[in-house]
Amino acid sequence: MKRIDRHEFVQGAFINRAYEDSALPIGESQTISQPYTVAFMTEALSVKPGQKILEIGTGSGYQAVILAELGARVFTIERHMELLVEARKRFEKFGYQIASKGGDGTIGWKEYAPYDGIIVTAGAPSAPQPLLDQLRDGGTLVVPIGSSDTQDLHIIRRVGNEFQTRIAAGFKFVPLIGKKGWK
Repeated sequence: MKRIDRHEFVQGAFINRAYEDSALPIGESQTISQPYTVAFMTEALSVKPGQKILEIGTGSGYQAVILAELGARVFTIERHMELLVEARKRFEKFGYQIASKGGDGTIGWKEYAPYDGIIVTAGAPSAPQPLLDQLRDGGTLVVPIGSSDTQDLHIIRRVGNEFQTRIAAGFKFVPLIGKKGWK
């Protein structure tokens, strides 16, 4: 995270707050997660170079770039096309080869499954089944689950056809909207 300039991923009005440990608006009623949350979720994935990671909720592109900087092959989905266009410009500007598409992240990106890790950067009512299905054996899904106001971070590891869950309490994300999220 020290190698990535967070101020490059926030709106101009918030550049002076880019290094605060707080979420900041990025447009479309979305936010860039606070650095602590990005670090916590990234660590929970235990990313290793060459792993294939799916990110649900591209936003500004900051989390995707962090994952790519760790050597992951990143695939990211964003439902707000305006945000996706801006994120793609950042990926190109900084030389990251990140696959991205617009659409409903709650159904994942089946064409490139299975994934070593999946990170969801919006709060869900439950773990979307398509994401669980697209996780490889031994892979990890990190997803905030709870109400639309507050969530607990669920770190779900796939072991064969079973899932082991560890929970970290006290997070707050924008709602995950889609077929398998909030309506």
